[in-house]
Amino acid sequence: MTATKGETTREAILDEALALASRIGFEPLSIGGLAQAVGMSKSGLYAHFRDKEDLQLEVLRKAAEIFAATVAAPAFRAERGEKRIRALFENWLAWSQSDRIPGGCVFVSAANEYDDRPGAVRDLLVEQQQGWLGALARAAGIAIENGDFRADLDVDQFAHDFYGVVLAYNHFHRLLRDPQAEARARAAFEGLLAAARGSR
Repeated sequence: MTATKGETTREAILDEALALASRIGFEPLSIGGLAQAVGMSKSGLYAHFRDKEDLQLEVLRKAAEIFAATVAAPAFRAERGEKRIRALFENWLAWSQSDRIPGGCVFVSAANEYDDRPGAVRDLLVEQQQGWLGALARAAGIAIENGDFRADLDVDQFAHDFYGVVLAYNHFHRLLRDPQAEARARAAFEGLLAAARGSR
């Protein structure tokens, strides 16, 4: 089905809003600031978003949609088991470096902003991240079934540690500007896989 002009405009606005949120964060993201960035009037943007919170929620949903299409979906088409786990890691690193989020991973920045701030934005972010952790745990479970990982592996712990490797990469790469950030993340990931294999 061909997108309408309004839908195309909305998607373009959301792409710009996502890039902007990656640079300045979600809380500073506003209808007025976005209107200036995209060269539209505030009233024009209100035709697409009810208020600031609605805009923030839609940007988070857009980010999740892109993440699913570029990170999760291609990896889950990879061969079951450790190869799929590796694809998830490679795609996740690539996401952190994507031109669509020039300021870095929006989920990381949103987590820093909303970890102690109750409301709809935090609720959606928590739901998204819990879903991703569940997907990582299921991928580890499939690797056990495939014989790649040891049978007694705690898949929830594996998902936690996998997530932690990428969070550390974001911190060392974006904040500390550590030139070894990617190499260290890869080394940590290989250690995680080695521990997951165990003696089997």
